[in-house]
Amino acid sequence: MRAELDRIFLDAMRQHQAGRLAEAEAGYRQVLGRDPDHFPSLCEFGRLAFHLGRYDVARALFGRAAALAPADRLLRNNLANAEEHCGAFDAALANQRRNLVEDPAFPEAWNSLGNVLKATGRLDRAIAAYRRSAAAAPDYVAAVGNLGSALHQAAEDAAAIAVTRRALALLDDPELHHNLSHALLAAGQLAEGWREYEWRSRTAQHAPAWPQLPGRRWMGEGGQGGTLLVHAEQGLGDMLQFCRYVPLAAARGWRVVVEADRLLIPLIGRLDGAADVVARGDVLPAFDAYCPVMSLPGIFGTTLQTIPAAVPYLTADPDKAAAWRPRVAGRFRVGLAWAGNPALAADVRRSLAPDLLAPLLDLPGITWFSLQKDRVAPAGVVDLMADVADFGDTAALVTNLDLVIAVDSAVAHLAGALGRPVWLLNRFDAEWRWLRDRDDSPWYPTLRQFRQTTPGDWPGVIARVRAELARMGDPSSSHWQKDAFCSI
Repeated sequence: MRAELDRIFLDAMRQHQAGRLAEAEAGYRQVLGRDPDHFPSLCEFGRLAFHLGRYDVARALFGRAAALAPADRLLRNNLANAEEHCGAFDAALANQRRNLVEDPAFPEAWNSLGNVLKATGRLDRAIAAYRRSAAAAPDYVAAVGNLGSALHQAAEDAAAIAVTRRALALLDDPELHHNLSHALLAAGQLAEGWREYEWRSRTAQHAPAWPQLPGRRWMGEGGQGGTLLVHAEQGLGDMLQFCRYVPLAAARGWRVVVEADRLLIPLIGRLDGAADVVARGDVLPAFDAYCPVMSLPGIFGTTLQTIPAAVPYLTADPDKAAAWRPRVAGRFRVGLAWAGNPALAADVRRSLAPDLLAPLLDLPGITWFSLQKDRVAPAGVVDLMADVADFGDTAALVTNLDLVIAVDSAVAHLAGALGRPVWLLNRFDAEWRWLRDRDDSPWYPTLRQFRQTTPGDWPGVIARVRAELARMGDPSSSHWQKDAFCSI
């Protein structure tokens, strides 16, 4: 029996190495079905499951293997990595601390410990752990790359750029290029940042959904009447921010067709320069060239000084706006959006619990309106969102507001694109597009930022917003300075 199991295992290993993962899994399962303690199959099937993102399966397999070989530190490290990805942070910490007691210079354990600390919001300690890992093994590219990423999250972009360049000298990797682009763009080094940002299509995050389109990629040449497809990528806010380049592409002689999320179609259909709009996922019309929407800034050589920031570049349908007007009553009307897309990994840091808004809601003279779809609005906030079907409706509602207060979400981009006053509640590790050390935005002239001064400090942000609103006074007062809300 042992010889037969070894034969099946070796065949599964060959399938695994050849990338035939389904066949490899079938082989590992066959062996473990006959011998649940077959150590090599537990380890290799665990590696395969982890690679496929089936972390609960990997955790079970590595856990069983670790029980058979309790002195194997590398195996314990693999188990801790799977535990971290399953959200079992305490178990992962316990395993890595045991590893580091046994070997204080174990670089993989320090790196894995950094991952757990970063995932649980202990960023300073995560950076220290990554530094220990990289010091123990200067050529350990995972630790050097993770250190660069953590430094960027800590808003230390100069250090992040230097460390990520060091990682790239060890390994020319799309993920590292993508990380470098974020740090460069956040630091305002847009020219190199846009070039590095082109690596995004080859990253694990974006490659699976990246469209494979026929024809040629547009690089900025004139169109002579040909059709250019500007296709959607990433989130709704990304399209709202970067569709501003469509008129510039049309000015180069192209008939521009924009692919956008279906929720954006009524709004993007009104965009200057858009000859046609097609919903994402629908059959595309014929085109001569194509371009991802977030590649447009690089194609036009955008710098901080040349951002096309004239607003509004999107407009609400005037009939819809008029229909909303009687429903949006109040002396001073403020829209609230407190959460973004929960499917995004960073959403836990950019969204806030609605109860944190309470200090704002008792200010006199303000009527609050929810701009949050499919969420329960806090008490005291008028919720009309059941009648909002798409962003055309949201734009019509926002057009009737005096101010929008929003976290980093599509609503903030919408208000900025409409030229409406918007206050952005921004996390400490703000996205690259919001840059660093400024409370305005070169992308949106009517936007003002209220950033966390320390990670997670939403109460501090809300206190500053309340103080600014209170400084303006009661809107019912003859002394109220309404213009104060849009000062930068």
